[in-house]
Amino acid sequence: MNPEHDYKAVNKDTWNAKTEAHLVSDFYDVEGFINGNSSLNAIELDLLGDVKGKKILHLQCHFGQDSLSLARLGAHVTGVDLSDVAIKNAKKLANTLELNTTFICCDLYELPNYLDDTFDIVYTSYGTIGWLPDIEQ
Repeated sequence: MNPEHDYKAVNKDTWNAKTEAHLVSDFYDVEGFINGNSSLNAIELDLLGDVKGKKILHLQCHFGQDSLSLARLGAHVTGVDLSDVAIKNAKKLANTLELNTTFICCDLYELPNYLDDTFDIVYTSYGTIGWLPDIEQ
């Protein structure tokens, strides 16, 4: 079996299952998020600064809460994730919130095949790097 193929399949299956659980978890509090809560903490907000009008690429965006929080602050956000379940729900959440964001479902290593653009900020959050099998790529 091709190890890279196995990585992608296992990773995708894992995050598809996690997304379903996360959508109903107290930790992600989707209802509170829909009602105006931000998923971003002070540390992210301080590091990112004023994002209004900036183009942000959010890698490994899961089901889009950080992407949508950034869009609420006036950023033009493109979120990317391997999980089709996560991206489907990110689009649904964006539609519910009437936020103009772009979500792309693909493996990060294949992103150049799906996106040809430049960004002011490339953002990713906690716990994402460990899911990449080749950090140097």
